[in-house]
Amino acid sequence: MATLASSSALLFTSPSSNLPTPSLFPSPRVSLSSSSSHSFSSSISISPSFISHKTNSRRHCLSSFTVKASTVEKKKVLIVNTNSGGHAVIGFYFAKELLGAGHDVTVFTVGEESSDKMKKPPFSRFSEIVSGGGKTVWGDPAQIGSVLEGSAFDVVLDNNGKDLDTVRPVADWAKSSGVKQFLFISSAGIYKPTDEPPHVEGDAVKADAGHVGVEKYISETFGSWAVFRPQYMIGSGNNKDCEEWFFDRIVRGRPILIPGSGMQLTNISHVKDLSSMLTLAVGNPAAASGKIFNCVSDRAVTLDGMAKLCAQAAGLPVEIVHYDPKTIGSDAKKAFPFRNMHFYAEPRAAKDILGWCSSTNLPEDLKERFEEYVKIGRDKKPMKFELDDKILESLKVPVAV
Repeated sequence: MATLASSSALLFTSPSSNLPTPSLFPSPRVSLSSSSSHSFSSSISISPSFISHKTNSRRHCLSSFTVKASTVEKKKVLIVNTNSGGHAVIGFYFAKELLGAGHDVTVFTVGEESSDKMKKPPFSRFSEIVSGGGKTVWGDPAQIGSVLEGSAFDVVLDNNGKDLDTVRPVADWAKSSGVKQFLFISSAGIYKPTDEPPHVEGDAVKADAGHVGVEKYISETFGSWAVFRPQYMIGSGNNKDCEEWFFDRIVRGRPILIPGSGMQLTNISHVKDLSSMLTLAVGNPAAASGKIFNCVSDRAVTLDGMAKLCAQAAGLPVEIVHYDPKTIGSDAKKAFPFRNMHFYAEPRAAKDILGWCSSTNLPEDLKERFEEYVKIGRDKKPMKFELDDKILESLKVPVAV
């Protein structure tokens, strides 16, 4: 039966972690670096005890007051980046963050530079990496040795492979090349459903998931390794429709169709937060070594809340209609961009081990995305909503013309 949702969007903040306190691990640093031609850059470092608080709905990291001179090792980092899907934007932001910290960065993207995929974001913005001093190359990861012949790296991030067959050539090449640290972008989707959300590091995973085999292999292959498990992402340059799905309907005055109660929790993280977490692992490999990190924001949002926040970002009203996904059978997964269940992880390990905290804010991030949505003219693009109309018809709800 169709129901209308209440008026307030719901966001949930993660509780305190039960992991060891940050003081048991090497303190992270916030560094103000001055790059040089040498392998080290001079800096002033603040060794923090991180405190998270809210100011104007945005969380900030405050540090305690120990300030000392330090040096930050300049590292050569290779990012093997996927050429499709939501994860592609992780490599783009990670590269820019590393360059800003004074590291040497090469982005190896799967495929050919001249392909149509490279005309879309984030690939169409790779000039930002080059102008920042980074390098970009394209090719087949299975042939990584020949593509990068003569090159040496301290750190490799695989942000491409979803199974061992894809990642093994990169991992084996990295091992034989003397790479000191290997990082892997896995997925929080490998967790088994739980009656006690949220997912935290150490929870049971699906044994048959491709990412699990990769995680096991790199843990057995490298002395220094870390795994990062992201969920849904947001940020400029993302080419996977999630928030756009909501905007498409809101700007056209159509209802947002949400399966179930709409109170299911999920996690939507700005990719800047994810890249800052990865950069901390590069800066502190001893602390990150052998660890798995949920690469997510520290807040959850309900599915109804996501619809309301998107409407707020657009400055428009929204009507939410709930439905039983069983009524549309095999089309249920195509009808909505998120899982119809609680799918929420927390970044406990990153907070406790790396001293990481979120610095972004979902309502503000959605405003940025809506501005881009209008800028590219998607709000005026002709669209059909045949599956939506099918659901509305089954609910006996009139379809807007």
